[in-house]
Amino acid sequence: MTAVDDGTETGRLLTEGGAKAQAPKGLGRIVAAAMAGAVAEWYEFFLYGTASALVFGQVFFRSDGKAVDGVIAAFALYAVGFLARPFGGMVFGHFGDRLGRKALLQISLVAVGVTTFSIGCLPTFGAIGYWAPILLVSLRLLQGFAFGGEWGGAVLLVGEHSPDHRRGFWASWPQAGVPLGNVAATLVMLALSALLSDAQFLAWGWRVGFWLSAVVVALGSWVRSGVDEAPIFREAQAKHEAEHRRSPSLREVLREHRRAVLIGIGARFAENILYYLVVTFSITYLKLVVQVDTAPILTLMLMAHLLHLFMIPAAGLLSDLIGRKPVYLTGAVLTAGWGFVAFPMMDTGNYALIIVAITLGLAIESLTYAPYSALMTEMFPTRVRYTALSFCYQVAPILAGSLAPLIAVALLNGLHSSVPISLYLAAAAAISVVAVGFARETAGVSLRAVDAAADSR
Repeated sequence: MTAVDDGTETGRLLTEGGAKAQAPKGLGRIVAAAMAGAVAEWYEFFLYGTASALVFGQVFFRSDGKAVDGVIAAFALYAVGFLARPFGGMVFGHFGDRLGRKALLQISLVAVGVTTFSIGCLPTFGAIGYWAPILLVSLRLLQGFAFGGEWGGAVLLVGEHSPDHRRGFWASWPQAGVPLGNVAATLVMLALSALLSDAQFLAWGWRVGFWLSAVVVALGSWVRSGVDEAPIFREAQAKHEAEHRRSPSLREVLREHRRAVLIGIGARFAENILYYLVVTFSITYLKLVVQVDTAPILTLMLMAHLLHLFMIPAAGLLSDLIGRKPVYLTGAVLTAGWGFVAFPMMDTGNYALIIVAITLGLAIESLTYAPYSALMTEMFPTRVRYTALSFCYQVAPILAGSLAPLIAVALLNGLHSSVPISLYLAAAAAISVVAVGFARETAGVSLRAVDAAADSR
């Protein structure tokens, strides 16, 4: 994208950021450090979602003989974890803007690992009764709090180091940690379900996947220990101290950047709901409606996640070349039609059509997920960026993805059709189209110019 000063604020920012600086030395390691946390987070998150669909409804809740009721209860707890995320985002964001991204990222990673390992140690409903779901929801809340600080810090660690003209590409790599973590979790669950009988898997095999999180977290923490803060953050921190400014707060973000916050929250609806329908609800749909066995479902998901790993940076690069908004809006519009095409494909029971439906969903999701990290990084000044990004990213799922599997299962159970689910997804896509429509194009913007514009207000 060529930088041209057209007299507008965006034009001036593009002009100042138009020089095509080379990627800084060590950016590869920074990307790896950010991805390491994302892999750990989404390994554990996908593990929980898969276990909710396949295991938790049977082992942590009272059974009344109807399988779908246990799944609904498990997905309700799945949603609970999202409630703590904004609080984690606010706390980690506040201290991350004040003290630095790296330290807070390490803390969040370890906290996620400890809670996930502990879930693998919980007694079942048959052993301790209602204490089982109580303990599960408590750990889920703690895990959600830790998750709240992870994404914003990881994205900023890369985005603030990236050259302006390729921020969409580089900042999308932490997002690519999502499918990589899902691949790891799927491989573990697939291996366990293949090596163990259904009774063994249900009795104790699922726990092994949660215990293995300790290995993922240890590797991620080691990689992160060798990276430094971005120069632009150190500059903003020094200026903050020299001018004796108050520490940035969420109140300041909501007061001075209200428009950007609303855009950031609304933009996530299409991507967030689509993602959880594809990777979480589809497992339930294929198992309960199409009657596909667990192992084939996990194999199909594995193939789709591997493709998703490459789709995300490709979409990020595309947003550098033609702009954030065209890529994002294309993805949001396509999201509206996915359900009407995908569920009939799944209903055939044909594995080839099922994998096409799932992969198509993830390809569309990439168009709205990949540009989000760069778009949000470029919408807020450095001194409040961690707080703002974490808040937007974590508030949206409370209204969107956290409820998506639960709403989808309830609609399916009550109306016995996938059409209401498809309409629900189309409504979410419309929200994102409107939100992104109000956003300014930011591809190529200089972060220093964004800071200067904020200071001049």
